[in-house]
Amino acid sequence: MEIKFSLSKLPWYGQVGVFVAIGLGAAAAFWNYYARPAQADIESRQATLMQVRSEINRGLTTARRLPEFRQEVASLELQLDRLRAVLPEERDVADLLNRINAMATESNLRVLGFIPAATTKKAMHTEWPIGLRLEGSYHDLGMFLERISKFPRIINVGNMRVKARESQTSRSTVTIDVTATTFVLAEQPKPGTPAPATKGGA
Repeated sequence: MEIKFSLSKLPWYGQVGVFVAIGLGAAAAFWNYYARPAQADIESRQATLMQVRSEINRGLTTARRLPEFRQEVASLELQLDRLRAVLPEERDVADLLNRINAMATESNLRVLGFIPAATTKKAMHTEWPIGLRLEGSYHDLGMFLERISKFPRIINVGNMRVKARESQTSRSTVTIDVTATTFVLAEQPKPGTPAPATKGGA
């Protein structure tokens, strides 16, 4: 049986209801299949835009502080240069021993021997103690200590033991055992290079 449907046969409020239902269905379809995905895409793009703007702002802040960072780097390099002026690097230790020997000789002290001791590594430097056995007089010892105190490199003198010689001469009355500790500038690892393990050595 064939059923025919005509809007004209419906009362006016029925016709209005049909048009309202069709409009709501079309609006729902538009929202579900077009408007909602577009809104989600817009929100995603807005979030990405906010993140990019935040990164740009951080970059601008860092750029504004760049002169300050450069000044800090220059200050640190200046401090390192000052350290190098008073702390020898490892390759300069042999020269430093020769200078200590020369200062002892200039002070009329006889160097009987150098006795290296175990080193102690710190963050920025290595403590390098060296035992010295000297022979001379109290006056000569005083001149030697004065020269050590005026030496531009840092040398600490400690553990001093002075013993009178059994057979004395006018220029050799005592034997001196002393520890001269110098401080060697540690080699700083390059960025990305792991620091070597810390251990003592003779």
